[in-house]
Amino acid sequence: MSKSPDSFAPAMQNFVQAGQALAQNFLEFLNTQKAAPQPGRRAVSPLPSPDPEQLASLQKSYMEQQLQLWNSMLTRGEGEPPAPVVTADPGDRRFSSPEWRSSPVYDYVRQAYLLNSRFIRELVEVVPADDEKAKNRSRFLARQYIDALSPANFAATNPEFVRQALETKGQSITDGINNLIKDYEKGRISITDESAFEIGKNLATSPGAVVFENEVMQLIQYAPSTPKVAVRPLLIIPPCINKFYILDLQPENSFVRYAVEQGNTVFLVSWRNPKTEQGQLTWDDYLEYGPITAIAKVREICKVDRVNTVGWCVGGTILSSALAVLAARGEDVVASLTLLTTLLDFSDTGEIGLFIDEASLTARDKAMGKGGIMKGSELSGMFSSLRANDLIWNYVSSNYLKGQKPIPFDLLYWNGDSTNLPGPFVCWYMRNLYLNNSLRDPGKLEICGVRVNLGQVNVPNYILATREDHIVPWQTSYCGTHLLGGDSRFVLGASGHIAGVINPASKNKRSYWTNDDLQGDAEVWLGGAQEQKGSWWSDWSAWLKQYADGERLARKKLGNAKHKEIEPAPGRYVKEKA
Repeated sequence: MSKSPDSFAPAMQNFVQAGQALAQNFLEFLNTQKAAPQPGRRAVSPLPSPDPEQLASLQKSYMEQQLQLWNSMLTRGEGEPPAPVVTADPGDRRFSSPEWRSSPVYDYVRQAYLLNSRFIRELVEVVPADDEKAKNRSRFLARQYIDALSPANFAATNPEFVRQALETKGQSITDGINNLIKDYEKGRISITDESAFEIGKNLATSPGAVVFENEVMQLIQYAPSTPKVAVRPLLIIPPCINKFYILDLQPENSFVRYAVEQGNTVFLVSWRNPKTEQGQLTWDDYLEYGPITAIAKVREICKVDRVNTVGWCVGGTILSSALAVLAARGEDVVASLTLLTTLLDFSDTGEIGLFIDEASLTARDKAMGKGGIMKGSELSGMFSSLRANDLIWNYVSSNYLKGQKPIPFDLLYWNGDSTNLPGPFVCWYMRNLYLNNSLRDPGKLEICGVRVNLGQVNVPNYILATREDHIVPWQTSYCGTHLLGGDSRFVLGASGHIAGVINPASKNKRSYWTNDDLQGDAEVWLGGAQEQKGSWWSDWSAWLKQYADGERLARKKLGNAKHKEIEPAPGRYVKEKA
């Protein structure tokens, strides 16, 4: 290609107009999202315009880069490698196929998209915002906008679609259409081969039995695997937003199995997947008939005064709230508390909190505050949008454009096995914790008929956060060390919300950081922390042994005379679909 760039002046004029249109269209998109009509939501004023000089400078830079890219494509010789004007972010796998670079046309499409993406991100920064939350919301929307418009998502601009179609003589197109039809019937995108898994067969297989159940949960007791066990049993409260078997996926990565092998009598709450009949359940109901009841049953079955407890994510928030209720009632029934990626202070809730405001909660209160169900599909969609490229668009491209079938992956099967939530529970949780951040203030909240104070939860606590957690920012999780009354040990794990927790000791992967000085804030703590190689599981197990209260022979039977085995683990509740 040897034509003079001057001969393409009309095309460049189109680029100038396109850059102006891109800015205008995106600003209109932000305004549309800001003022999206919702039941009971008041009208909001449009976004203020960016500073004209800043916008002009931004557009000028954008056009210069587009011209450079255009010239690069025109002067690129046959077989020459591409001259990158812009590069993808590290870890971006959308354009890893060599066709995106070997073809001048597709290389241009790829780089033009990356320039557009950068332009939109920079545009967000020059648009005035009311506060930092509004700015972060615009950044989030920009990412959704950018991710959705990737050329990898469309047949006409994805060279992998063309190659696959030619190699399969069109079969990949047929397969992709069939995949789309099947997913449309299911109402969600397939992210794994669901036929490869069955709960109780190759997931959640740790032996045990349901020894108690009510409308809110089933209580599972796991069979011992050691001759002797700790006198004090261990009760695990998983999140009710997801199913418990993330803690018991496969034998080699099962936290439940590990805890049993460490000589603990392990009990676990399996939350019910609520239907319309459970649509009236409240936050108080989940505490009273969840951990408070479970603690009483575990003490009764094992004939002990106190138990050790573990809570993960919202399960940790529920557990801590329940212990605050018990403390206010004067009940000393817990020997230790472990919290895994849990929020007690909700001052920074990451991207989940960006869309929780008074207007949206008013609308949700009217819709389901007194009864109803928040569908699991809504929750699943929200969490997937936090990592849209990995959990949405990646599968749009592979399933529908390339006609591929997702590979079996236990973690992704669990991720797609969504749960409903009762409307009153959701509305209380979002308003009092995410919006008002009231749990951290002593005596501000009345729960189960008493004023609660986390400072009265005067038990030793082990708090794990993970460094790349996009759901529970580790710095906010650290705040729990200053809210609870007992001595705290804070540990920071590598990786994210799931992989950072499910990090088997047997594989000895990743790292974790420790620092006994908890006087300062999170960044001060990190500055003095020491990296430890391997899994935090071993560190936690050694910590927990301090509160075992000695050993006893393992029980031969599960349950007791009053609480007999109802059914084998993992029970019915976890198998119910949303």
